[in-house]
Amino acid sequence: MRTIALEEHFATPAFMDGPGRKFKERAEKTGGMLANIVAELVDVGDGRLAAMDVAGVDVQALSLTAPGVEQLEGDEAKEVARDTNAALAEAVRRHPTRFFGLASLPIADPPAAVAEMEHAAGEHGFEGLVVNGHCRGRYLDDRFFWPILSRAEALNLPIYLHPTQSPQPVIDAWYSGLPPMVTEMMAGFGWGWHIETALHVLRMILGGAFDAHPGLQIVVGHMGETLPFMIERVDSMPPAMTGLKKPVSAYLRENVHYTFSGFNFLPTFLDLLLEVGVDRIMFSTDHPYRPMAEGRAFLDRLPVSPTDRERIAHGNAERLFAV
Repeated sequence: MRTIALEEHFATPAFMDGPGRKFKERAEKTGGMLANIVAELVDVGDGRLAAMDVAGVDVQALSLTAPGVEQLEGDEAKEVARDTNAALAEAVRRHPTRFFGLASLPIADPPAAVAEMEHAAGEHGFEGLVVNGHCRGRYLDDRFFWPILSRAEALNLPIYLHPTQSPQPVIDAWYSGLPPMVTEMMAGFGWGWHIETALHVLRMILGGAFDAHPGLQIVVGHMGETLPFMIERVDSMPPAMTGLKKPVSAYLRENVHYTFSGFNFLPTFLDLLLEVGVDRIMFSTDHPYRPMAEGRAFLDRLPVSPTDRERIAHGNAERLFAV
């Protein structure tokens, strides 16, 4: 069974010395698991391929790790996105049957982002895009970003919407007053990342982004970032209230796709399956933040038919990303 893993992270050494330097400095200070993660992020060669072989992962969609470029100033964001995409294109060129690329974009400058998107798709052959959350407090429902959404729709490039921390005022309001490590975890992957991403998706829906761009497809990880559990509840905001063409749940079932990305939890998967159907679910492992073998083993033991397992493992990704 072919396996295509869709939320698999990488970074260049330059990125780890720049936007990723806080994480790198912590890894250098503490060593252990964090140091291993940094080493695995920058390895897009033999070490990564060997680990994929051991785990049973055939293909990785590589995307720049958080915090990405979305929190950078305009000129720096353009430079980092360009250089990162060039490095990713070289990795894909060396291993075209094992990797494909999701382009980073300097979305703070929509014309520059569109130009980089066209270059990434045309020259590099990338099959999708990655956006690491809000852009300095602005979300993709903001019409400022809609030229990016329009071009992504026209080029049939799905957007992988990855979490990032909430804007600082939100962190201060929601998570302050707790022990520092608890605040950090609550604002990050212990809770806040997922609520933040769910909010981002709902803002896109309620802001009319998918009515304006009905062919646009986005992907979220972590078994849906809490959205499947709330999918019936959000329809308490009906079209008569929202002014949308459809109920909110329709967009969650027609414009959004969902991956595992380390949420190897069977009850969570079953809820996602029941709410959106097998054709919207895709495999991922969240490498190197979670073990690839763990995600692959979870895929193998899902209580689904062989045909549905194939769809989740590779068929849905092949259809969406044309790989």
